[in-house]
Amino acid sequence: MAYKRFSACLVLMLAIPAVGADLDELYVLRKGQSQRSSSADPDWKNGNGDCRPIEPGQTLVIADMDGPGLIKHIWFTIAAQDPRYGRSLTLRMYWENEEEPAVESPIGDFFAVGHGALKHVNSMPVAVSSEGRAYNCYWPMPFNRHAKITLTNDSKEYKVDCVFWYVDYYSVPALPPGTGLFHAQYRQEHPCKAGEDYLILDAEGEGQYVGTVLSAHLRTASWFGEGDDRFYIDGATEPQLRGTGTEDYFCDAWGFRAFDRPYYGVTLLDGFDVGDRLTAYRWHIPDPVLFSKSLKVTIEHKGVGFDAEGKLVSGFEERQDLFSSVAFWYQRGRAKRFATLPPAAERVVPSRSIELEAFKDRMQATPEAVLQVQGGSYSAGNQVLAQFNSPEAKLRVPFEVKKPVKGLGRLKLTRSWDYGNWKVSLDGKPLPGMNNVDLFNAAVASQDYRIGVLDLQPGDHELTFECTGKHPQSKGYFLGIDALGVEEITPFVSERKK
Repeated sequence: MAYKRFSACLVLMLAIPAVGADLDELYVLRKGQSQRSSSADPDWKNGNGDCRPIEPGQTLVIADMDGPGLIKHIWFTIAAQDPRYGRSLTLRMYWENEEEPAVESPIGDFFAVGHGALKHVNSMPVAVSSEGRAYNCYWPMPFNRHAKITLTNDSKEYKVDCVFWYVDYYSVPALPPGTGLFHAQYRQEHPCKAGEDYLILDAEGEGQYVGTVLSAHLRTASWFGEGDDRFYIDGATEPQLRGTGTEDYFCDAWGFRAFDRPYYGVTLLDGFDVGDRLTAYRWHIPDPVLFSKSLKVTIEHKGVGFDAEGKLVSGFEERQDLFSSVAFWYQRGRAKRFATLPPAAERVVPSRSIELEAFKDRMQATPEAVLQVQGGSYSAGNQVLAQFNSPEAKLRVPFEVKKPVKGLGRLKLTRSWDYGNWKVSLDGKPLPGMNNVDLFNAAVASQDYRIGVLDLQPGDHELTFECTGKHPQSKGYFLGIDALGVEEITPFVSERKK
């Protein structure tokens, strides 16, 4: 009777992949054995070497487990030199000794944050805390014979200094017949293909669709999300599930704003100008999309369009923004391969990063300042911490550009509990939106500030930081300077005239 009761519970958990156990299930005793694969030091009595590095191009095995089993929780935290490691680190999961992965995604996108960004997430199946650095996954992942989880550093130049992890799972007597295996696949179109809906999933077999993460990098200003979601079930030539707009599919309305809910949310939203980024998630946990033979999931890429003169064409034009996505589903048997993971360099918009700590010895500050290079979760692993004790503080940061660079500028600064307010200028000209930047934050956190389109020619340039006071709760006037990035994104205009 105990095994039958356990099987009934497991069938319910797998049929509706909820997070953890319902509170009413906790008094039902289960058959099985709690297990864990972690990065803990093998010398658990005396050692403290609890993390592992990954050299460029290398793969780290996170877990290698014999079944039957059921993964219930995965946790990571990572220290990496690549400022966009969320896109260059690839998470893969293999079930039943298959050679092809059932899960293949950049780690950030799997946890509902695209573009290699670090952001907070508070949803049911995945959650990210510690200013975007602590990843938690609660998707239930059953396996019969074997499971393997790997993390690959696809960067050609950056080392991953440290990976900590837990994989918590049960060894169980058996899985019920008809159990579906967990799948997740990343895909991108940079840019979206003209004349075609953007493809999120193309699956064959029997299963149920449980979630979408969609990221967009805008090449045209204004609203991008008039596109409808479309679900083609079991070979249908017309979509049986038809949507009414991009934000509608993600359960929001009248545009997007940053927020998170258990089953839907927007984790990243820069704005709606050229170069701005967005990531949204939609979990079909209460309402999985069922299919018996096949499922195709697409979404239009339409919205506001402008002609070459900058005049509005209409609010429903095909756009060629940069889209990327992760599809999440359960299915029986081996999944169809419908996407190929691009190299790490092609997963992000080409950019140049000027690491400002490299120019620390050329910086000039008001006399009381103490400048030091500080390691941590910063771009390339370092920042310059400028310690000031006066609201009259000023810092000049000369830097050199060896090759011309043009594109959307982002200044990466640090926020913390003892940081001040600052006005920032470049080559003597105030930067847009940087007239009184409040760097106070209850915890240490990096933040990108959009500073407009830059055209930097070879030679010497200078950033100037002038203190404008501090937040009432701040303990000081400190300043954390990390990097100046320039994204080389090409604007897109509609070919159709108004």
